[in-house]
Amino acid sequence: MFFGADNLIFANAKALRKSMTDEENIFWLKLKEHFPNYKFRRQHPVSIYIVDFYCHKLKLVIEIDGSIHNLIEVKENDMKRQKDLEDLHLRVLRFTNNQVKLEIEKVISKISHYINELNK
Repeated sequence: MFFGADNLIFANAKALRKSMTDEENIFWLKLKEHFPNYKFRRQHPVSIYIVDFYCHKLKLVIEIDGSIHNLIEVKENDMKRQKDLEDLHLRVLRFTNNQVKLEIEKVISKISHYINELNK
């Protein structure tokens, strides 16, 4: 479930859970409300990364990206990170802060669709 994450990653994840963004907090509440049968973890250590949200049962990582993710160097890092996570046989869904703020029902619908496809 942690894919070899070390103690430093765990400590950083713990600190990040205490300083989640408004969008992450909104999303966290919606996850718990709409998917009570799945245990999602927030700011979860996976290998050398800390993912925003993770469900082990679904092998699903969900990332909520702020505007910094529009920068070219950050996009490049995100692509490498996503490939590394996918190499661990995890699925990564990405949403922007604006999607969470303005289109949360569409975000939830996309996650529901993904879960339904898995359960076919």
